[in-house]
Amino acid sequence: MTALAGATLLAGTAIAAELNIVHGSVGRDQEILRAQLDKFEAETGHTVTIVSMPESTTDQFAQYKLWLAAQSSDIDVYRLDVIWAPQIETHFIDLMPHVEDIIGDFVPGAVESQMVGDKLVALPMFLGAPALYYRSDLLEKHGKAVPETWQEMTETARAIMEAERAEGNADMWGFVFQGAAYEGLTCNAQEWIVSFGGGRIVENDGTIGINNPQAAEALTMAASWVGDIAPDGVLNYKEEDARGVFQSGNAVFMRNWNYAYALGNGDDSPIKGNFGVRTLPTGGEGKPSAHTLGGWHLGVSKYSENQEEAIELVRFLNNYENQKERAIVTSRPPTLTAVYEDAEVAAEQEFIPLWKPVVDGALPRPSAATKRQYNEVSSEFWTAVHDTMSGNGTAEENLAKLEARLKRLKGAGW
Repeated sequence: MTALAGATLLAGTAIAAELNIVHGSVGRDQEILRAQLDKFEAETGHTVTIVSMPESTTDQFAQYKLWLAAQSSDIDVYRLDVIWAPQIETHFIDLMPHVEDIIGDFVPGAVESQMVGDKLVALPMFLGAPALYYRSDLLEKHGKAVPETWQEMTETARAIMEAERAEGNADMWGFVFQGAAYEGLTCNAQEWIVSFGGGRIVENDGTIGINNPQAAEALTMAASWVGDIAPDGVLNYKEEDARGVFQSGNAVFMRNWNYAYALGNGDDSPIKGNFGVRTLPTGGEGKPSAHTLGGWHLGVSKYSENQEEAIELVRFLNNYENQKERAIVTSRPPTLTAVYEDAEVAAEQEFIPLWKPVVDGALPRPSAATKRQYNEVSSEFWTAVHDTMSGNGTAEENLAKLEARLKRLKGAGW
């Protein structure tokens, strides 16, 4: 071996890093991530280990806070929910100086959601805006139109559910959604309330007006579903619970995120080719349809001992090729604008270009308005909603309690 070759080999060995990425997932997220990490390892010589997290975003955030409070160097890259940047930004490096050459290619709203002041806390990975999934074959069979309003959805769900049960399908339900007491219920309930004209959990200017008749009407409607068109168990459903019921053929309607589209059309899916999607229903004529903004983004821990390599990984996972693959395989809306215009993506996954306007108009949760108090605000909100749906107090009673608790949390200001 020549001296130059030996020096090159030693240098290559010296720069190889062992990275850890923490990554919650549903559907095929983990499978696609591992495949993309294998490519990264082959190209760079680094090794990357996935640290798995539970499905619940609430449980994930609790673990993240423990690692970050301990200033742990064990995790280099965190996959972060779109709402977390204002709460934990002090624990992450500013990515902007490291992505200035590519940041203009990203959906502006996605970038804005990860900015705290002039700091880019995370590089957007994929977005989300939910849909109303419906069994197109069952609607056609029973002569029903795709509903425009929540009331129409309720009536259609009940009619088809009862008709199917009369024909012997005792397992059929009308509607499934995320009803467990966690962040997913905050997303669902925000949509119901806004679509009824009940305003935001906390308004953009920080004011609290959630205790109003329209919000109460929305929550009363949701409570009426439990034990009627939705099983009692929906009070414990997260995303995968709802998808399991719908994809097995046992629900007429489902509210879920974009990832469920690709899985529902998978070769092993009992409902492949027999379902469709539409925007979420409105609260009535002249009222809006509301879709909570979702998404997950990649941040580099300031406690990482491999920051340069971690930044390299974040850029790699968000490049065009990987975002395109993720869009096609998982139906996750990309954060690179150009991927929405890719002809192959449109041909393989029609949901992606179809949902671009919905993603662009999606409703943020009030993490910016409530800053580091957001997690407590959301917990108080989903608790009030869950109590109402469980029969522990009326919507009016629980919204009054919620208003008082939010005002205590706010104090003199968020």
